[in-house]
Amino acid sequence: MSYLSLSAVFLAVAALGGLGAALITRRRPHAAALGLTALTLLLLTAVFDTVMIAAGLFHYAPGQLAGAHIGLAPIEDFAYPLAGVLLLPALWTALHSRRSRREPSIDREEGGA
Repeated sequence: MSYLSLSAVFLAVAALGGLGAALITRRRPHAAALGLTALTLLLLTAVFDTVMIAAGLFHYAPGQLAGAHIGLAPIEDFAYPLAGVLLLPALWTALHSRRSRREPSIDREEGGA
């Protein structure tokens, strides 16, 4: 299995999980926040992967790569931060929604605002 196909599977699972959690909770993350987060994580991935590869901390089998790189980082490395952007906000919302249904709010118990 190539790195690209592994990344595609990982992204598909994250997208389906994120979509499923968003549909269940009926809450959508803000597009601007997701975009800014994705941009930041992609930039950090490009910089730090390039530094780690240049330092010799890890390497990839060239026959398994798609061939496109950003800096020294192969394009496949950018799937994981994107998967995090897709899945983690939806997971956070789903877990928060589940917790809210189980536990009454402290404000409601004390009659606060």
